Parts: sequence; C-alpha cells; structure tokens
Amino acid sequence: MKNKISKFFVMVGITLSSLLYLGCTNLDETVYNQITPETFFKSEEEFFAALVPLYAQLRPFLWSYYNLSQVSSDETIVPTRGGDWGDGGRWRAMYQHTWDKTLPDVNDAWNDAFTGVARANSYLKSMELVPNTSAAKPRFVAEARVLRGLYYYLLMDLFGGVPIVTDLVDRANPPARNSRQEVFNFIEKEVTESIAALPEAATGDSGRLTKNSARALLARMYLNAGVFTGSAQWQKTLDMCDAIINSGVQKLEGSFFDNFIPTNEKSKEGLLVIGYANIDLGFPGMNFTMRTGHYNQVPQSPWNGFCTIAEYYDSFDPQDVRSKMFQAGQAVNLLTGEPVNNRQGAPLIFTKEVPIENANEGNGIRVLKWGVDPLQNGGDSRNDFFVFRYSEIFLTKAEALNELGRTTEATALINVIRGRAFNPAKPLSSSFTQATFRQQILKERGFELGWEASRRQDLIRIGGYTAARTNKLVSQSFRNLFPIPQRAIDANPKLSQNPGY
Repeated sequence: MKNKISKFFVMVGITLSSLLYLGCTNLDETVYNQITPETFFKSEEEFFAALVPLYAQLRPFLWSYYNLSQVSSDETIVPTRGGDWGDGGRWRAMYQHTWDKTLPDVNDAWNDAFTGVARANSYLKSMELVPNTSAAKPRFVAEARVLRGLYYYLLMDLFGGVPIVTDLVDRANPPARNSRQEVFNFIEKEVTESIAALPEAATGDSGRLTKNSARALLARMYLNAGVFTGSAQWQKTLDMCDAIINSGVQKLEGSFFDNFIPTNEKSKEGLLVIGYANIDLGFPGMNFTMRTGHYNQVPQSPWNGFCTIAEYYDSFDPQDVRSKMFQAGQAVNLLTGEPVNNRQGAPLIFTKEVPIENANEGNGIRVLKWGVDPLQNGGDSRNDFFVFRYSEIFLTKAEALNELGRTTEATALINVIRGRAFNPAKPLSSSFTQATFRQQILKERGFELGWEASRRQDLIRIGGYTAARTNKLVSQSFRNLFPIPQRAIDANPKLSQNPGY
C-alpha cells in the first residue's frame, strides 16, 4: 500500500495530530487550533484527510497487540542474550505466562486501542455536522465505524469486557466496564450496519476498508464467538466466509511468499492491510527483519531478538514451501546470501536450542517470513502487514464446516491451501474424524498463518495456550485474558480487574 493513504500519512497524517480532535487514552478530546468541523469538513478530500489518523493508529498493532499475541504463544520466544532483551523480564513474563497488571505491553495495548476508539469517536462526531446530502458521507462514516469496531475487537480479545464509549467522557463520572458479550454485540452492530456503504473493492486507495475487510473482521470474531461469548456461531462464520469467497474480489496468490515481499501491496490476498514504507517517505516502516535478524545479517544491524522454539520449527514438513521462512544452521547475509559470522568472528549457527536466559547469539531458529527489503532504510521496510488474509478465510471456513459436521468438505478446502504449499501435491486424506480434524486445523493454521498474530486466539479456541512447552510450565486458565492495566484502574476506579490478577 504505497499510494494515496501512504502519501497522506506523509503530507497530512503527521500535521493532523495537531489540527484535529484527537482522543487521548482517557477518551477526552482537545481542540488544538481553530480548525473545526464547521470550517474544515467540506469536501471528500477533507473527509479523507481527517480519516487518516484512524488508519495511522493501526501501526502500533505491530508492537503492542502483536507482541502480546505472539510472544505468549508457542510460535515466538524472545530470549535474553547477554545484556540484550532483558528489559526487566517483560519478554520472559510474556512467554512464560507470568505477567501481572503492571506489564508495560498490557498498558500500551490498552492505550493504543483506546486511542483508536477516541479518534473514531471524534471523527464521527464531526461527521454528524456534514449534511446528509453529501454523497461521500456514508462511506467515510462506515470506515470510521468499522475501524472503531476493530479497535474494540482488539480490546475484547485481550481484556474481555471493556467500557463502550461513543461520546465525550465526563471525568467526574468515568465509564464502567461493559461485559464481553455487550462489546461483542456492539462490534457486530457497528460492522454489520456499515458493510453496505463500503466499496466492493479497493481502487486507487488500496489499504482502505472494503466490504470484504469488514466481513473478514466479522468472520474472525464469529470464529472465536465461543470464547468471546460462550456461544459458538459456526453458521455465521461460514456465511461470512462464503460472502468473501463468492464476491470474486480476492484470490490466492500463486506464490505464498508474494504476500510478504516488500512490494506485497500488489497481492490480492490482503483483506485488511496496514501499510508501511521505508523512512524516505516520512513515516515508520515494518521492522520484522530487525526484530529477528542477527546483528550481522544486514548493514542496518538487526536487534537479534525474536526467534522460534523447536516444537514449532519441527512441526513443518520439510517439503512444505512455507518452511522456507525459517533460517536454521549457517546464517547468511539476508541481501547477498553469503555466510556470516557472529560478533566473535566464528561462523554464526542458528540452533533449535534456545534457553530463555543467557542465550548466545545463535540460539533460536529465525523466522524470515517477510522478505528483506533491499531499500530498507534504518530499521524501516516497505512490506505491508495483512491483519486478515484471504487464505485465512479458507482455513476459517474449513473449521466452521468441520464443527458443523461436514468434515469431508472441510478437508477438501484445506487441500486448496496445501496445494500451493507442496510440489508435488501432498493432500490430506479424507479419513479424519471431527475431533482429529480440529487438531489438524490448528496445525494447518500454524503452517499458513505463523507469526501473523492469530496463534494465541487459535490456541485458546482449540486448545494448548496454557500448556507446557519449551521454557514454559503449565499456566492457569485465567491467563487466557490479560489484566486490565493498573494505570487504567488507577485513573478509573469503576474498572474492575479480571479474575486471577
């Protein structure tokens, strides 16, 4: 996504932080200059310029929400290497499920999402002053409502029930928590009512919401409805997946890795996209290469942090093209392919063994799913991140079919995804029972969606999130939710804490 929205991040997004109604984390709003809805919201271009900060707030997704989702799962570990990655034990706490209500990442995730909510609320308040005769108004209102629904979805996923706020907050009477069911219902209403006003497909504004973006959010939410509300919604899951597939807008890319290269904005699989560019364009880029790469693998000196554990690495069939995202054994320069040494001058060998403390430079298999950007500037790359991807819809539909007793159909659908991953083909047999296929789906989602921030949800829904694994003991079920941040409770005494914390 390197066109209109990206340009507006540069030309408008930064300056709008001092021009528009922006919501801080307590959901209050402040006007920073004389630009008001009466003098500003007059044209479609102005509607769009004011909408950009709502999209820009998705960028923190790849730090706060992403890290909590990934590092608490069985796909990602961040070991302490000498003086690097200690950070007060935060990464160990995330991986070993020993966090408490003061974990900085929990506070960041809460603030990041509620900042998105506040921006959406401010925008929607301003749009109320735009005459209904404006032909462009419905689409912009729909985008803001879906984005607000997305930010609430992230909050509901991590924290359960949270306050539903759609207006200014009275500091003397702050909002209490709504139930997780009420938040679920709110998101469903916001998104469902907005679909009709969204375009069928992105045109010159790739990265903006479409009907299928909203449907993908609902499909993911319905998939996890049993966890979120206690009542599974498999038929709704299936219906939403079918709506996306039958639209004919998306398609599977011929090459799996085309979804992750620096020019992946061309992929037809992106359903909800967070756009990035290198720093030359004036705003932050993707930094996955920096997180996982060794200090010596590219000139920008990556941070040598994130890696994976043996169980996840060993779960892949070596014939599966997706296994090529791993770098094991002799490390190479990510641009030239030449072998590289560690900082002591010895060959750098990436090993499956990865102690969570006192790890050496080579401990831990690296995940290089997102292709290195030859134009990377500092730590910033152009690769976009797909929050929802089309292949996930096939996997989600297959899970719904299986839960509805249609396991044979589900197997055939999984084989569509596997068809891209194996040459020669290696389809699954049709001999699964419903229970055994449920576990196979968990595996297939790990193969296809690894490191895309869905694993925590999958493990909670299907089973295994609190289980023991390398460097982690069995944890208690209350860890399926994160605690309400202590800072939030200190600021709002009406907020009750989640059980166990």
